[in-house]
Amino acid sequence: MATELTQIHKNHLSRWISSSKKHKYTLLYKISRDGCCSTTFHSFCDNKGPTVTILYNTNNSVYGGYTAVSWNSNGAYAIDAKAFLFRLEYNGSNQPMKFPIKTNGTNAIYGHASYGPTFGGHDLHSFANTVNKSGTYFPLNGNVNGWGVTYDFQGQNYNSVMNGNLQVLDLEVYSVEEQELLQKPWIQDVEWSSKLEEDIKDKVAMYKPLPGLDLKQVRILLVGQVGAGKSSYFNTINSIFRGHISGQANAGSAEHSLTTTYRVYQVRDGYAGKPLNFRLCDTRGLEEDQGLDDHEVGYLLDGHVPDRYKFNPAVPLTPDTIGFVKNPKLADRIHCVVFVLDGSTVDVTPDKVMERIKSMQMRMNQRGIPQVVLLTKIDRICAEVSDDIRRVFFSPAMKECVDRVATVMGLPRSHILPVKNYESEVELDQNTNILSLLSLRRMLHFVDDFLYNKLDEMEDAKAQQNVIKE
Repeated sequence: MATELTQIHKNHLSRWISSSKKHKYTLLYKISRDGCCSTTFHSFCDNKGPTVTILYNTNNSVYGGYTAVSWNSNGAYAIDAKAFLFRLEYNGSNQPMKFPIKTNGTNAIYGHASYGPTFGGHDLHSFANTVNKSGTYFPLNGNVNGWGVTYDFQGQNYNSVMNGNLQVLDLEVYSVEEQELLQKPWIQDVEWSSKLEEDIKDKVAMYKPLPGLDLKQVRILLVGQVGAGKSSYFNTINSIFRGHISGQANAGSAEHSLTTTYRVYQVRDGYAGKPLNFRLCDTRGLEEDQGLDDHEVGYLLDGHVPDRYKFNPAVPLTPDTIGFVKNPKLADRIHCVVFVLDGSTVDVTPDKVMERIKSMQMRMNQRGIPQVVLLTKIDRICAEVSDDIRRVFFSPAMKECVDRVATVMGLPRSHILPVKNYESEVELDQNTNILSLLSLRRMLHFVDDFLYNKLDEMEDAKAQQNVIKE
């Protein structure tokens, strides 16, 4: 279990604290890092303004409390009508619930030099003095003897919130600051209009591969973790050009990848229209213990894998496999790779999945294949973007997420492309279309970069042959 406040957690907390504001969370104190000691807690957290305390217990439940007033060591209760306790996860599943204060703010928190974070009297007393780690967890010595006295638990009990124990993997305290939208866009300014939508759509529809390469369509490979939105991105682009919401590619939520077959999808310009000059290639999702192996990745990139090939973990792809393209042309190869990442969970991407991605990147770098990141589910990263997608380039939360992903992936920030796929919608939305079309146009620019390099190679080889003949 990851013991770190995720973006989904932050979004829930921000809505509870103030539905109209975005917040910045800065880690002040973490017992696995700083030690479980009341003196340390107060030295790091006293007089820091609003804070949120998070406990991660051994049953994979996440809960805690928020206070708008500062912690102190005065040995007295503080009044805070905005304080509340909460549950974010229970036994590993998202079960967010807010427990508001019910005493007009009196006895909201208790500040004592010998106590860790303590809410109510005592609805949640985390620990006292010093608690040493026992194996993998901290057996906190606090109590919940005042359960429900100060806070309204709305029928929940000690077991349904905290699993009936105070054994935690970690405890964190974050400062909470209101965060305004940026005055200037963090990457580009966009005029969200029907004219812009049509302009970009026309440019994508008119795209043609570089002449001189005998190439009719370029191929863009979508790679990503299960549920990140690979297939949904194709469906979104397809919907834009179809003129209505389309679900041609199999998409949804499942424990394992819904895509098991390599598909080279065409996008047509309008109903029964001509195929556009690019193809979006979808393959099975990345998983910790399943997914493409290194050889299969290499075969995909080099164009050996036929359309509609069904991957079988028990029978790896080899040159002897029926349909294996033994002499692929440039048209069969991948010309750009798009890593599709769920922006709301990117902080907790499993290490094994990241290792797979890094291994893939090494093979792509060896082949000179450009890479971009499609950052999906941005409406879950920032509440203000959820309310109005036009705020995406003014959102500090989006900027922070993009910067973080760029660092982790080792790519320039301009290669990180935020999008909102169609998932529950039944009608097209102009602004969703614009953002998706902007990302696709950017991908096609990267494809051109790759093709220019190939054209240079061909011209250099031809020039050398002419020199030899002379």
